[in-house]
Amino acid sequence: MVDGETTPRSLREAEGESVALICCEALGLPGAEFCRGYVQHRLKGEKEIPTQSAQRICAAATTILKAGNDAPDGGPSTSAGTPRESIGT
Repeated sequence: MVDGETTPRSLREAEGESVALICCEALGLPGAEFCRGYVQHRLKGEKEIPTQSAQRICAAATTILKAGNDAPDGGPSTSAGTPRESIGT
């Protein structure tokens, strides 16, 4: 799944903001309400995010959250906080 010029900019923006929304919610960070509004604005009334976009969103959010939990000693990182929810379960 490679993002390219064929993916409309509004959908790419919604994907990116969706990743931010998931990460904010999972880490208990402020700003999720702004992400939610921005995603809705970018989707311009679409009822669903396309399956391929949802897969990209979940993969990117999972990668980011896992990277934040990888500490040099192999244990969980304490600097990024503790996720409240599991992604992809």
